Amino acid sequence: MSRERAIAAARSYCREGRFLHDLAKRVAIPTESQNPDRLPSCYQYLKLFADDLAELGFEGRIIDNPTAVGGPYLIARRIEDETLPTLLIYGHGDVVAGMETRWSDGRDPWKLSVEGEKIYGRGTADNKGQHTIAALALEAVLTARESLGYNVTFFVETSEETGSSGLHETCETHRDLLSADWLIASDGPRLFPETPTLKGGTRGVYTFDLVCNLREGAHHSGNWGGLIANPATILCNAVSSLISAEGHIRVRGIVPQQVPAAVTDALQGIKLRKTEEGPDLDAWWGEPGLSPAERVFGWTALEVLAMTAGTPELPVNAIPPIAWARMQVRYTVDVDPSTFEATIRAFLDENGFQQIQFVPNVERDISGATRLEPDHPLMAWAASSVANTTGKQPIILPNAGGSLPNDCFSTLLGMPTIWVPHSYWGCNQHAPNEHLLMPLAEEGLGVMAGLFWDLHETPPPSPRAGAASL
Repeated sequence: MSRERAIAAARSYCREGRFLHDLAKRVAIPTESQNPDRLPSCYQYLKLFADDLAELGFEGRIIDNPTAVGGPYLIARRIEDETLPTLLIYGHGDVVAGMETRWSDGRDPWKLSVEGEKIYGRGTADNKGQHTIAALALEAVLTARESLGYNVTFFVETSEETGSSGLHETCETHRDLLSADWLIASDGPRLFPETPTLKGGTRGVYTFDLVCNLREGAHHSGNWGGLIANPATILCNAVSSLISAEGHIRVRGIVPQQVPAAVTDALQGIKLRKTEEGPDLDAWWGEPGLSPAERVFGWTALEVLAMTAGTPELPVNAIPPIAWARMQVRYTVDVDPSTFEATIRAFLDENGFQQIQFVPNVERDISGATRLEPDHPLMAWAASSVANTTGKQPIILPNAGGSLPNDCFSTLLGMPTIWVPHSYWGCNQHAPNEHLLMPLAEEGLGVMAGLFWDLHETPPPSPRAGAASL
């Protein structure tokens, strides 16, 4: 069977109902990783997925999380020949809370429903639908030629929505089973729905608190106003010292010296635009002299996620004793996050904010920054394959603006990584009415089948050899 017929077979899974059948039974399992009571559902999901992969010649193994708060993992491997290169496919079977009562038109988050081009259900976009596409594309290629010509490891976790607790430890412990020549995975949205997107990595995330705690108890604003310092005022000024009113980061030690030329070249021609569901873009906000694409994919973002002082739900005439802000840095590989605390602490002190406490890493941020250079052989190969399949030149992003645990694969396991998303910005992935678009699912099945076909016929360079068996 030809490449074209294999791709057509993969796309037919969407039109003829196979994709919806497989996705429906996966969506029906409520794998909410924020809810400890759903832990048995996470095991159930991995068992179901392992059984489906077994029909494609995979041998699966479910592994407990090494931490007390994380869900289990599935490592399923199809080994055709130990001497062949290996592909690693990652997905996560856990989802955010179902929010059952908040879906419109009586929709049930755990029951797949199709309305026009939209496939509704919790996990359709993030991430059950996307790794279902990968599994079915593999099946289409295997049906076409009975062998892949390489080995495949399917790695599914169930804690991504709660920070991928235990993922680094699991990758280190089972390095022999997870080592591979390449990672090709799917998560997140395309940049524009109509154009395939390739992402080579992600920005990292670093979260910290700023706290101004001056005294015990609140004091009447009439009696004490003008006599005692207000921690909320001090904290607001401290934040504004770090970030200008136009979103320019003033603490320059956390930003790159420049956007690398290769990244600038790759981002040329990418014109970010407002989406139907999204807010208007503010052209005046952010780092001066950079294009909007460079600000998101090639630069640091410093954001205020939340602030409190006093009792916002019931303000009273009192000067609060404490003020708090949660801050977040999104950063590229061009800066070192291990320097952030000292850099920000020194900047605050130099600007007279010794009263501000810096509390680092209040949440466990395990997603470090990664980037696959735009001219990397794997990126060039993937772009050629996608263009050959779709007739469209894909958008190439050296890294996404958001974060995924890609450093486990890129840095810890040392493989080049490509992310091929099949969703779009308006999918409501962490909200009620989550959905996947049927046309993107169908095109995604063809794209992945083309990639999996080409991985044998016209493979990229293989940087590694061999892998252990289960």
